[in-house]
Amino acid sequence: MATDVEVPALGESITEGTLAQWLKNPGDAVAADEPIASLETDKVSVEVPSPVAGVLTEQLAQEGETVAVGAVIARIGEGGGAAASAPAQAAADATTNPAGPSETPALRGDDHAPQAEPAGDNDDHIMTMSPAVRRAVLELHVDPTRIKGTGKDGRLTKDDVVAAAEAQKSGTPAQAPSSFVTPAKAGAAPEEKLGSRLGANDGGERKEERVKMSRLRQTIARRLKEAQNTAAMLTTFNDVDMSAVIDARARYKDLFEKKYGIRLGFMGFFVKACALAAKDVPSVNASLEGDEIVYHDYLDVSVAVSAPKGLVVPVVRNADRMSFAEIEKTIANFGKKAKEGTLTVDEMTGGTFTISNGGVFGSLLSTPIINPPQSAVLGMHRIEERPVVNDGQIVARPMMYLALSYDHRLVDGREAVTFLVRVKEAIEDPTRLLIDL
Repeated sequence: MATDVEVPALGESITEGTLAQWLKNPGDAVAADEPIASLETDKVSVEVPSPVAGVLTEQLAQEGETVAVGAVIARIGEGGGAAASAPAQAAADATTNPAGPSETPALRGDDHAPQAEPAGDNDDHIMTMSPAVRRAVLELHVDPTRIKGTGKDGRLTKDDVVAAAEAQKSGTPAQAPSSFVTPAKAGAAPEEKLGSRLGANDGGERKEERVKMSRLRQTIARRLKEAQNTAAMLTTFNDVDMSAVIDARARYKDLFEKKYGIRLGFMGFFVKACALAAKDVPSVNASLEGDEIVYHDYLDVSVAVSAPKGLVVPVVRNADRMSFAEIEKTIANFGKKAKEGTLTVDEMTGGTFTISNGGVFGSLLSTPIINPPQSAVLGMHRIEERPVVNDGQIVARPMMYLALSYDHRLVDGREAVTFLVRVKEAIEDPTRLLIDL
């Protein structure tokens, strides 16, 4: 008897998602709670687990299709293991490769997740690759079966393929496997077939690629544009001497890591500084709901984190009551989960203030966009030595530009400048963070 696999609850107010990728194919044995597909919502990517152990018998939705919460997207039949999956796999081989299993191509161009058949002792292994990874494999002429994946469950990522291609160039260039060649037309020479598929050696042919925007990317675009259209957004700037914070980190980083098991970073100082400044300027930590301004007596900081599919903003809740170690551990955990795509909707819901650190990518100065319904966002930037005047002397100091974008409907210019000055003072004299000044 087959068991239905339904789209799980995706979070409050989220009623549908996009089926991003099948992680299992018909005929594959699955264990209970093993992920068989990944879904992409407006906020996060989630995996759909199998409710029972057995064999995936049907896929009832295509990759890229929008599916509602509760919809049946697959069925799991009884059985399991290699014996149960072998007949279905043999049938799939016969469909995709009429010439027989011994001539199964390394890459399959159907609508399901592409597969590669490794050589050697793992002939029965199936490698699942996303469309982007498959495209990179084809364009860079690498053998995916010889690459160790660093993605979830050992799956290949685009970075893995690019790194393998670079390593291949630095050593003895390997020939692209002949199984990569897909016949372009009858009677075409092997070189012509490969060139037509990869666009290689074509005398500088100009190429374009069209990729549908992910739901997450669409949501980011919509919300940012709404913020520009709705908020009376303005940005004020200041610079801050990072000498004191750098000295403090250098002095205590080893003791801090030994005691708490986490490195002492800059974010802890800035979160603490923003919490201190918000006490003096509460409107920066407020939000607008209709014609009412909501003031918060807590600071829930949305920390902008770069993820493979776009920028996400998990929330450090009650950051004003956290220690440095708690802040650093929470942010580090969010960064790890963002890379793995395991952030939950709850972890990215809410937030009263946002901090975005473009400096990690080398940004010198920017005007960040606020995250509605929040009223402000602090932008951090890279640290670089610049000449400054100190006690009448021109000296080199590690300086950082700070930018505070704010909604002028809630925050006056005087308040925004005051908030940023309070942050600057706390960073340049971290003792203020200890004595609440």
